Amino acid sequence: MTINHQNLERVESFLVNFPKANLQIVTKNRDIDIIRNLINLGYTNFGENKVQEAKKKFSIINNSRLDLNLIGPLQTNKVKDALMLFNTIQTIDREKLVKEIVKVRLKTQTKTECFYIQINIGEENQKSGIPLNETLDFYKFCIDNSLQIKGFMCIPPINNNPEYYFNKMLILKNEINPNLLLSMGMSSDYVEAIKHNASYIRIGTLLFGERA
Repeated sequence: MTINHQNLERVESFLVNFPKANLQIVTKNRDIDIIRNLINLGYTNFGENKVQEAKKKFSIINNSRLDLNLIGPLQTNKVKDALMLFNTIQTIDREKLVKEIVKVRLKTQTKTECFYIQINIGEENQKSGIPLNETLDFYKFCIDNSLQIKGFMCIPPINNNPEYYFNKMLILKNEINPNLLLSMGMSSDYVEAIKHNASYIRIGTLLFGERA
């Protein structure tokens, strides 16, 4: 498996015009050599979906300069491992998870400093995330429990108009806290996400091809 450098350059060229937007490379199911090649090219921001897979790979890579992000669902029994490994967890979506994070952080010095609330922006039953109409109350719950929220994250419905959902995210952010960041946009819709003030786009397939 190799990196599609042409697509990588295309993404970077687009980002030049949007200095507040950043590239996060999704390395789920990608081997260590691919990640090392990206690090050698100067990339340090990576997204992983599973705690155990990320722990195995990045414990071998062992590079303190990296900014590791959990972008997949987090089970409460994996909270301690996640907090020791990731700089940012982007999938906070329920009170039970918040309480477990708080409990672990009270007992242990952890690595994670940034948290994002995942919004189920398309109200899809099969997807994780807090319902749109519960976001404000959940945001307040996180703050009240000393979990400082840095931003919102979403995955819009497939084969639908992503701009509609990205606009809803932008409106939601501005209503709750204009200083929050937005993690949204993937290989098929990153252009639209950036145009709607995405702070981070999460790109994998465009750079590596479809996962086997």
